Amino acid sequence: MADQYSTEASQAHMVDLTSRVGVVVIGRNEGQRLIKCLESLAPSDCPIIYVDSASTDGSPAAAQSRGAIVHPLDLGKPFTAARARNEGFAKLKDVDSDVTYVLFVDGDCEVEPDWIATAARFLNENINVAAVCGRRKERFPDASIYNQLCDREWNTPIGESAACGGDVLMRVDSFEAAGGYDSTMIAGEEPELCGRLRDQGLKIWRIDAPMTVHDAAMLHFRQWWLRAVRSGFGYAQVWATSRSTSDPLYGREIFRALFWALALPLGGLIAGLFNPIFWLLLPVIYLVQICRMAIRSGPGQIISWQAALLMMVGKFGELAGIFRFAKRTLQKQQGGTIFYK
Repeated sequence: MADQYSTEASQAHMVDLTSRVGVVVIGRNEGQRLIKCLESLAPSDCPIIYVDSASTDGSPAAAQSRGAIVHPLDLGKPFTAARARNEGFAKLKDVDSDVTYVLFVDGDCEVEPDWIATAARFLNENINVAAVCGRRKERFPDASIYNQLCDREWNTPIGESAACGGDVLMRVDSFEAAGGYDSTMIAGEEPELCGRLRDQGLKIWRIDAPMTVHDAAMLHFRQWWLRAVRSGFGYAQVWATSRSTSDPLYGREIFRALFWALALPLGGLIAGLFNPIFWLLLPVIYLVQICRMAIRSGPGQIISWQAALLMMVGKFGELAGIFRFAKRTLQKQQGGTIFYK
């Protein structure tokens, strides 16, 4: 009888925690992926805000029919995921001003059944943690090499972390105190916000619990390339924003892109004008680096070699993104996100 009472009390406590959670879903033309996302959230009975970025596939109607409150972004302003999340959060507070935690989730992700309760309990028990994320995995990792690489990318270490991704449960008061996401960020808005949260003495944590199932739907090289361009833009933008802080972000990533995609090839080509052997040496250097990365990941696996090659090619995409950011900054232009789907 005592065990039964304890179980019932524990379940009641979990229900109470879940009732303090609101959800913000963002998406653009996610179609069936969005439907799966919303259906996975239905059992939680949490208020759900769906922020739509000019979808043309009927996503707003699909979301509304599944109980979500739809908030379309104003077409007159540049689209960014950060802006979508901020506006979704503001709408959530209008709907329920008493929410304690907010779950941000991308519309191409299905939320695992126990995630909301597990994450809410973790934040409830760890008052110095502002944001918690869990394990994200790809729905179709074998559909393409690009999906496989995304699946690898999500597998980050468990424990205290420097940043979270797009899927995260946050404390509402911490999110508000930090000022939310920087709506101008094209990419990297999550690490930038997490940096400000950590500056306030708060922690970001990744727990060993299933969180979301992601559908990257990345089947073509062009998608991988655009994602690399967006990453490079994000690296530069976040670094420019955080460079004056005690912990500037993405300096190492920018240096690597500049070295491998600009300094090395340009230096090799110029040196070859004086001695043609440098033109022969240049591809050897790239080959050695690709082999080094593949061996470090596991030389017996084909994916290690594919990943190493794509990571090297991706440096040129990142450089293009860095240049795009520099151009926008110099010309004082505004722009929206870089879509790869």
